[in-house]
Amino acid sequence: TPITPVMLGDEEVARQFSAKLFEHDVFATPIIFPMVAKGKARIRIIPSASHSKEDLDFGIRAFAEVGKELGVLS
Repeated sequence: TPITPVMLGDEEVARQFSAKLFEHDVFATPIIFPMVAKGKARIRIIPSASHSKEDLDFGIRAFAEVGKELGVLS
């Protein structure tokens, strides 16, 4: 399956991460309780063969920027 979870744990962080990615033109759905157990929140991305290398690089840059902004990445 191309569904790729990005584990974050905290529900509010997952919501914020998803919203901020959307501001960067990256769509990643927050998956929170009751869809998953409390403390297991994540965002979900679905890369596909139709994405170019440039598309993937764009997404990775957005993830890095948002992750640093939210303190998820150092």
